Parts: sequence; C-alpha cells; structure tokens
Amino acid sequence: MSIAHRFGSYGGQYVPETLMPALAELEAAWELAWADPEFRSELASLSRDYAGRPTPLYRARGLSATLGRDVWLKREDLMHTGSHKLNNALGQALLAQRMGKRRIIAETGAGQHGVASATVCALLGLECIVYMGVEDIRRQKPNVERMELLGARVEPVEAGAMTLKEAVSAAIRDWVTNVETTHYIIGSAVGPAPYPVIVRELQRVIGDEARAQILERTGRLPSRVVACVGGGSNAIGMFAAFVDDAEVELVGVEAAGEGLESGRHGAPLTVGGRPGVLHGSLSAVLQDVDVHVIGVGRIRSWPQHGREPSACGDAERADRRPQMLVPVRFDGERPSVREFKARDIGR
Repeated sequence: MSIAHRFGSYGGQYVPETLMPALAELEAAWELAWADPEFRSELASLSRDYAGRPTPLYRARGLSATLGRDVWLKREDLMHTGSHKLNNALGQALLAQRMGKRRIIAETGAGQHGVASATVCALLGLECIVYMGVEDIRRQKPNVERMELLGARVEPVEAGAMTLKEAVSAAIRDWVTNVETTHYIIGSAVGPAPYPVIVRELQRVIGDEARAQILERTGRLPSRVVACVGGGSNAIGMFAAFVDDAEVELVGVEAAGEGLESGRHGAPLTVGGRPGVLHGSLSAVLQDVDVHVIGVGRIRSWPQHGREPSACGDAERADRRPQMLVPVRFDGERPSVREFKARDIGR
C-alpha cells in the first residue's frame, strides 16, 4: 500500500463492507493513472486549455497599502467555473472515465463543487447527479440553475439541517447502492482513504504555481501563506507546496461564527473539535459530550475538517510542523470580509 491511509491518527476507512472493494479499486486505479504520463498529460492539457491554468498571482495594491506589507492573492476565482473546485473534479472525472464508470455523483453546499462536477461531466459526456440540501438549494439558486443547465440532476436532501453534511450522507448511500457503475467525486480533502490523497494531489497545483510565481516575482518565498480551512481542499492544496519550507509560516483560517464561546462556529481545529468518525474517516469533528454531531447552520454547513488539516491542528499527532490557526468572527463590530475585499482588494 503506497498511499497512506492515515495522517497521524486521523483518516482510515470507516465505511460499509460494500464500499471496501470500490475503495481498493479506486486506489489501484489512481496509483496507475498518476504514474501514467498520458493521464498526466491529458489532465495538464485540459487544465491549461479548458480550465485556464495557471491562474495569476496578483499583488493586492489596496490591501497591501492598508496593511503596510505586500499581500499577494492566488486568483483561483479566475479559473473556469469560478473556484478551485475544478482542479479536483476534472482529475477525478478523467479517472472515472479511465475506470469505465459513466455515472458520477457529487455533493455540494455552496454549489461550487456541484457546478465543477456538472461542468466536467458535460465535457466528458458522463451522467451527473449532485446531492444538495434543501436549505442550500434555497440559498444557492443561481448555482443550482447552472448545474441543471449543464445537464446535471440536482437531488434535494431534506434530512437533518438540509445542508452539506446531509448531502454527503445521501451521496454515500447512493454510492453503496450503485457502486459497480458509479464514481463519487468528493469535493473536499475528507472521506475514506484514498480520497484525501487524491484531492490533495489534484489541488496542490494551487501551491505549486503560487510558489513558482512568488519566486519569479519577488525572488524569495513569502513569510506567511494563508488559506481558509473548511473541508480542507483549498488549504491543503496551497500548503502542500510550502510545508517543507521551515521559514514559511502556514496559517489556516477557520470560521468563528457567532464567537467560539457560543458554540455556533465552524472552528473544530481551534477549540470545538474532537476526534470522531464522520463520512468514512476519523477527523476533527464538532460534537457534543454524547458524541452527536453539532449542526453549525449558516456559519458552516460541514462540522468537520479533513484528516491532514486535523492532524496539522493537533501538535501531538502531526508528523509535520503544526499550523497556526486563526478563528475569524463575523459580527456587527467590524467590517465584513466582503466589505473589506470590495474596498481594499478591488483597486
């Protein structure tokens, strides 16, 4: 087994026995594909000519002036479909095609991963079903319409809080039922092995590009690399290229919501998460004393982080240097991130 199933004590494969052969098949197919120059060449070609890579590294003049230091932004929002999610969806869809799986399922919350999955399925002629909580469907109607225009079927999920956590559960149930013909494109660095490794390797193009670009532009590495930490794909994709650079501080930013003391937050690595099994892996999970998963509502619709962010947030368990974690609170006492960006980054 060349793909690590655990990162520290986190990770693993906590799934029904029905899915174990599918995970073994996926792992073997991934190892062969990732070592195949033709697969890598096709992915690189589509990433360049279809997705629009490399994305630019932009010196935010307004924000740099406000903070009194240079701030550079990796503009993943300029890639086709508007986010980094296409990096992973494109690679996994090519892998599914190579495996002969013509039916694709995915989960989505804000809708970006759903749009990315629908986009690559339209490109490759694959069937696409996207599971999405009813509450997220209500909040993200434009992305729902985009998925449907691309030919995907959006399956509403009415269980629980009707957000991302429930959508993932519904997608896993579908996969158990249709495992022979279906590939599940997980959008975050979560889930049972080998998914976290697959997602990390497909997303590390963000960090690899950013590292080369900052060296070309400034002649040195940055003193600090900052990324938001949700499911973990954006953060681990950026951090992967810098994790061996001891002089670079890696900062993961979590959502502090209504305050860490309120319990209504999305910061399991900072204060609220304990090791727990959710959606096929052991990771940092927001849960109560009875080991019930805590809903985080509008603040963050998934109460866990992936195995590598979980381990990096736990100094005793990490086998890499731990990351600095910063909870960010949004309330009436300070400008929102959206206002700050519009005023300082947009010029």
